Amino acid sequence: MAMTDPDRDDEFLEGFFRAARDARPEPSEALMARILADAEAEMPRAPEPMPVTRPAGGGAGTLSWIAAAVGGWRGIGGLATATVAGLWLGYAGGADAGFLSGGIWPADEAAATVELMPGAEVFALATGWEG
Repeated sequence: MAMTDPDRDDEFLEGFFRAARDARPEPSEALMARILADAEAEMPRAPEPMPVTRPAGGGAGTLSWIAAAVGGWRGIGGLATATVAGLWLGYAGGADAGFLSGGIWPADEAAATVELMPGAEVFALATGWEG
C-alpha cells in the first residue's frame, strides 16, 4: 500500500492517535518548578530611581538651568563661538559667493547683483547707519 494511495484505510493509524490523546503525559513537579524559576529570573525588574541632581552653580536659577540644558559652560562657549562666526559671515561674506567655493564658480554679474535684503536701505536711512 503506497502513501499516496487515496483509498487507504486510516483506521489503523487512528487507533494510535486516539491512544496518544488519551494518555497525555503530565510534567513533573520538579520540571514545573525549574520552568517557573527560569521565568521569574527573566522577568524585567523595575528600574532603580535616578537621584535628582542640581545643576552646577549651587542654585535652581534660570541661568544655571539653561547652562545645564545645553551642556554646561562648554556648550555655552560653543554656542557663543558659532553665533559670532555666523554674525561675521553674515556681515563680511555676502558680496562674492565665489569665495565660499574656493573660486570654482566664477562670480558672474547676476550673482553679484542679487538683492538679499530688499528694503535694507530704508532701515539704514531710518537708523542713520552708514555701511
